[in-house]
Amino acid sequence: MPASKPTVHGSCADEFIAVKHEFERNFVERGEVGASVSVVAGGKVVVDLWAGTSDAALTLPWHRDTLTNVWSVSKGMTAIVAHQLADSGDLDLDAAVAHYWPEFAAAGKADIPVRWLLSHRSGVVGLAPEQEALTADDLYDWEKVTSLLAAQAPFFEPGTVSGYQAISYGFLVGEVIRRVTGGTVGGYFARNVAEPLDVDFLLGSVPPQDDGRCSEVLEPAPAPEIEAAMAHVLMAGGRAAQAALLNPRPLGRMANNPAWRRAEIPSVNGHGTARALAVIYGVLADGSDRLLSAGALERARTSQGRCMDAVVGVWGEFGLGFTLGSDESSFGPNPKAFGHDGFGGSTGCADPERGVGFGYVMNQMGPLLRDDPRKMALLSALYGALDRA
Repeated sequence: MPASKPTVHGSCADEFIAVKHEFERNFVERGEVGASVSVVAGGKVVVDLWAGTSDAALTLPWHRDTLTNVWSVSKGMTAIVAHQLADSGDLDLDAAVAHYWPEFAAAGKADIPVRWLLSHRSGVVGLAPEQEALTADDLYDWEKVTSLLAAQAPFFEPGTVSGYQAISYGFLVGEVIRRVTGGTVGGYFARNVAEPLDVDFLLGSVPPQDDGRCSEVLEPAPAPEIEAAMAHVLMAGGRAAQAALLNPRPLGRMANNPAWRRAEIPSVNGHGTARALAVIYGVLADGSDRLLSAGALERARTSQGRCMDAVVGVWGEFGLGFTLGSDESSFGPNPKAFGHDGFGGSTGCADPERGVGFGYVMNQMGPLLRDDPRKMALLSALYGALDRA
């Protein structure tokens, strides 16, 4: 039985009313529980909507400032920090990782450049389970995880293909950032991205006083076909997939643990609003240099090679820290649009050719790593509105 039409709060410019209608359909037809969507076009917030509930009991309303764990959307935010440091001359993306992090040279990794961390081509997709079986609690120990990754041998020849660094990405790029700046990724992001833009996004380290604003993450219902697909991925990807996706296996419930929120796991535990993502990506799309220079922006969204990913077994294309829209139209019809999806459905993306930034977050996870049907429906409505304008 279809759900009832939700009460939608916020604002929506008349020419983008199709986005609001599709947002409502997500609740009625696609199982949405609580969510927000936002669009920045031409430097202005033209859509900023929220609806539903933020808890499993369906008693707490979603508010304008409700925070959501956005999983791998966090990777794009971490990439912005790396590109800012490259802009300032403090980080050379073509330099060896070991130049900044000497311990990383172990196990044949001395020549891996920083750009291969950003483009998921380092081969260090995770930690071999037979060497060190990790729990979720281990992810809260920065020194332990980065030390283990420094000692880990690549799971495939570095630079040849992408292999999705599901959790390791944030520790790898984050440790380089820490060695360069002497501080955390989250701290640098707060000072140089969130505060200047006045956006509500935390790259880890959510303070206790904000726990009440965090939505409760709801795991997807068990689906035999999804479990079968996951089993196929793990079989096809072998040890690389097992290291990346099972050591430990990310589960939605992890994000509801206060310890998860306090930690800094820059690949998966960013918390924010859709409006924050739309504003950040809107700035990247508006032709200004408020976050990155024009050169850095083009470098960030330049393809590092389309291939079948060695971990997740799907075709895709990474820039430096971002997924490209590519043939899959992951971020609308422009294949050079870029951004990052999060496990379960959240996304943030930019289309500089159209001057558009987009953000979508929700608490009811879907089963996919990318291109959730709810996100795709909203993007389709957005580009339909842009084409009619």
